Amino acid sequence: MIWYGKFKPSQRAIVSDFISSLGSTAKPAVAHPSVATWWKGIEKYYQLGKTKKHSSLSLSLGEQIIDEKYSLGKSLTNKQIIQLASKGAQKYAINVVLTAADVAVEGFCSSRCGTHGSALGASKVGHIKGKQSKFAYIWVGNSETQCPGQCAWPFHQPIYGPQNPPLVAPNNDVGVDGMVINLASLLAGTATNPFGNGYYQGPKEAPLEAASACPGIYGKGAYPGYAGNLLVDTTTGASYNANGVNGRKYLLPALFDPATSSCSTLV
Repeated sequence: MIWYGKFKPSQRAIVSDFISSLGSTAKPAVAHPSVATWWKGIEKYYQLGKTKKHSSLSLSLGEQIIDEKYSLGKSLTNKQIIQLASKGAQKYAINVVLTAADVAVEGFCSSRCGTHGSALGASKVGHIKGKQSKFAYIWVGNSETQCPGQCAWPFHQPIYGPQNPPLVAPNNDVGVDGMVINLASLLAGTATNPFGNGYYQGPKEAPLEAASACPGIYGKGAYPGYAGNLLVDTTTGASYNANGVNGRKYLLPALFDPATSSCSTLV
């Protein structure tokens, strides 16, 4: 994970705990519905393959690189995002670049809240002359000051459509709770379509992936402008649909279930 720009320790903890929750077998066990249960929904895509051998999809928190001095400035191009992503491990890893609220990124807000893709790594593959390895990466921006209505809904009023009151963010941080939603969606896309030739619907250039095929759906009964019937924390009034480690609560997107061809929610 590459943190670009200034993030408070509490903000880094929200995201780190989310990643740790994906494969959590923590004792005492995390309450249901859990982040780990949501992640297990991705395994259905791996069962679609022709091979009968099935292994669980495990993900853990790796090295964290902190760049608080804005080494590439406060306005980044796609090429610079890949440059930052390449600082992480390039084998058996997904390199996640998270940009702070005061960092502008090419296409951010105007057309996207984050992205995932792949790039050529520095290492060579086996003994094949001249062939480089590929690594998968994700970028997500903190939209709190730039476009929360677009990238942090339902924790902020939407720019367009029905204007229902925003929900209370489960970790009391509209920007970072919004980042978790987008990171979750992009992790689902990366796990099922890391190099553009995996599972997706529609055109390859604009694929609908495991989570992006179910936009704006977080609970049963969701419709445009309404996130669905969610769980509510009785103390804070925050809306959520997944429990994580360290008592965390998160809001995670619905996943497209390949078995039923429908969007599946935790609640």
